Amino acid sequence: MALTPEQLHRHSRHILLKEIGGPGVQRLLSASVSIVGAGALGGPCAMYLAAAGVGRIELWDDDSVDRSNLQRQVQFTEADTGRAKVDQLADRLKAAAPDCEVVCRRQRWSEDEALSGRILIDGTDNFETRFALNRVAHASGRPLVSGAATRWSGQVSVFASGVEAGLPCYQCFVPQTPPDAEACEDVGVVGPVTGIIASHMALETVKLVTGAGRPLTGQVLILDGLSGVSRAVKLRPDTDCPVCST
Repeated sequence: MALTPEQLHRHSRHILLKEIGGPGVQRLLSASVSIVGAGALGGPCAMYLAAAGVGRIELWDDDSVDRSNLQRQVQFTEADTGRAKVDQLADRLKAAAPDCEVVCRRQRWSEDEALSGRILIDGTDNFETRFALNRVAHASGRPLVSGAATRWSGQVSVFASGVEAGLPCYQCFVPQTPPDAEACEDVGVVGPVTGIIASHMALETVKLVTGAGRPLTGQVLILDGLSGVSRAVKLRPDTDCPVCST
């Protein structure tokens, strides 16, 4: 369908980019994503995707806004304390992008719950859910955009083992829960680091939808916030991976 005058105006900066243009904007408008986690990663990522014109965003989270979230979860304000994160985030998305269809799942996602998005986005903070999302993404042939942040560092990658043969999945990268796994509530995290990672997750999603550039499939981008240095590391499939090697 042709873009309306309002859509042409709203998305003019994307239309000017030869890698996106009008066709890319139309792909964004017809895209659907499922974001698991509405906090420091999933929230800002959702805001950028709604602003970019993504047509349908499904949000999963069972948590409520706590004052300790406000240091990094910039989608919330002091007045939101105590309210369900998905409800407040949905309000923000609709206010910024009225045409975006936002579906709220006010519950903790589990592997037996169907995800409707054509792209899955992992904004969670625990390995059990990350492994489950990876299994679902691989089995259903959908790409998984994954981000993580703690202390002064973060990482982002796209796992597409179920989309293209020979690509690694998340469990090739992290075979099992690390024995020294650290939670942000225990060791802390710098707010802007989560914002950088969340923005990069949105960027990778836009690239996947529009076909622009090269997504981070088979690579992980690692950010060191203290030094200001980032580097991309190539990932290889694990021939013994219980998810994608069978």
